[in-house]
Amino acid sequence: MNDMQQIQNPAEMQELGLVWRREGLTVGLVPTMGYWHEGHLSLMNWARERCDVLVTSIFVNPTQFGPGEDLENYPSDLARDSALARECGVDVLFTPVKDEMYLPEHGTWVNVPELTRNLCGRSRPGHFQGVATVVCKLFNLVQPTFAAFGEKDWQQLAVIRKMTRELDIPVRVEGRPIVREADGLAMSSRNVYLTPEERAVAPHIQKGLCLLEDLIRSGEGDATVLRKAVQAYYDKHLPTGRVDYLELVDPVRIETVEQVRSNVLAAVAMRLGKARLIDNKYITVER
Repeated sequence: MNDMQQIQNPAEMQELGLVWRREGLTVGLVPTMGYWHEGHLSLMNWARERCDVLVTSIFVNPTQFGPGEDLENYPSDLARDSALARECGVDVLFTPVKDEMYLPEHGTWVNVPELTRNLCGRSRPGHFQGVATVVCKLFNLVQPTFAAFGEKDWQQLAVIRKMTRELDIPVRVEGRPIVREADGLAMSSRNVYLTPEERAVAPHIQKGLCLLEDLIRSGEGDATVLRKAVQAYYDKHLPTGRVDYLELVDPVRIETVEQVRSNVLAAVAMRLGKARLIDNKYITVER
């Protein structure tokens, strides 16, 4: 394909996706909410090398935002994102609008309850119902061969993998490593909310997880001891931050682990000023 198409109508997107599938083309999809950073671009560049047709979607999905969250203020710059999409070799930029993605009488939802009781699922009720539903819809519309997601949203990736497997959706779900700023802060569209002072201390979120890994490597396996050590680190270096959760979980089942005996995911969500930032660290363990 040559110049990038921008499609807004879901039916038109699906018609094109079905044509590609009939033609046997490998279609890559990178679903986003826009306001891209290097993490998004890395997903597109990775996917571009592995597909015949690359589709990137931009849709700020209202059903994954709870009351009082930043739906109305979520950062947006479609002109900039469109230019970046062209640079990344995107073939189709899919930018549906809310009223066409969700008809007025919409009442069908996808739930993956086992994986959404913990972490962001506990602190953002209904969030993953919105995520799973919109991703299922995007898979049905674009008909991709594979879709790429960042591992910063580890729980989201686990939910999408389980949904895809159990609903027999013929899409390969690919997770890609977290992309970080030079000082270690995980890239996020919400980093724009940080004041200069908050941005200066934000890298300590990841440093706390690195401390936790070091403690595990030195033999500490008690999750309570590990959490207390990291909380003390955050209290010292991020005094204005409010920890939403700080957990050690099974990387697949997303269940809290009280004793570290095998590979584990350390996950944190912190409110820093107007921003709610998440990060995680997958820690391999040999006991």
